[in-house]
Amino acid sequence: MKVEEVKQITNKALEELAASLESGHSETLTSYLKAMALFSKYSLNNLFLIARQRPDARRVAGYQTWRKLGRFVRKGEKGIAIIAPLIRRKPEVENLKSAEEESVVSGFKVAHIFAEEQTDGEAVPEIGCVTGDPGYYLSRLEEFVRQNGIELRYSDEIAPARGMAEKGKITLLPEQTPAETFATLVHEVAHSEMHFGERRSETTKRIRETEAESAAYVVCSAIGLENGTAAQDYVGLYGGDSKLLLESLQFIQQTANRILTAIAPENSATPD
Repeated sequence: MKVEEVKQITNKALEELAASLESGHSETLTSYLKAMALFSKYSLNNLFLIARQRPDARRVAGYQTWRKLGRFVRKGEKGIAIIAPLIRRKPEVENLKSAEEESVVSGFKVAHIFAEEQTDGEAVPEIGCVTGDPGYYLSRLEEFVRQNGIELRYSDEIAPARGMAEKGKITLLPEQTPAETFATLVHEVAHSEMHFGERRSETTKRIRETEAESAAYVVCSAIGLENGTAAQDYVGLYGGDSKLLLESLQFIQQTANRILTAIAPENSATPD
């Protein structure tokens, strides 16, 4: 891949991504958001209880919530005990303007929830995944990371996140497909390239995620991986849009170009 070819690939991919963002949420993202809305947010104490009883749990919900998602708790499964508030309705004092009742917490009780691993049924909607075979590009990308003095490791501890970038270190969730691993690694490399210097204070999480995923989209497209709606959905999940992408265009192009140039076959004496 020559420099001019890389630029053309980058520009075309970003134009396609901008067009898809203009079209709004995909059906995949809409379904995902609806599903996520059914999962409750638990208190810190309940998170400790969940982790202690079921350390492998990634998503948890009550019996009825799982039914709404088309999944059913398997017979004989033991629930995860958490603390739930007892809600009662309290009439307003007469001299207040509103005569409506308000909800008040009158105490607490033990309730039981279940991990996704304890259920069977329809698959829970997920953000789209990148598919295909990155081939030797994955090992080239790993080499690029290490040459830049970044530690690369794999750990289940970051679940449900697929990847995490810290200054001088990138951690990936193990057992992803090669295509998912490549796409996740590019995303985290983009964070390392763009978001750990002076510019970090000038950006928001929304901007950083849009930039990282856009760069990953460009690189994945360039080596022939199938993105589907994965990048569009991810950017949309963080509130990104085509206007934001265009405002960050220079940084995205520079980062994608640098990664593509580094992993191109002509820059390796003998491709793996």
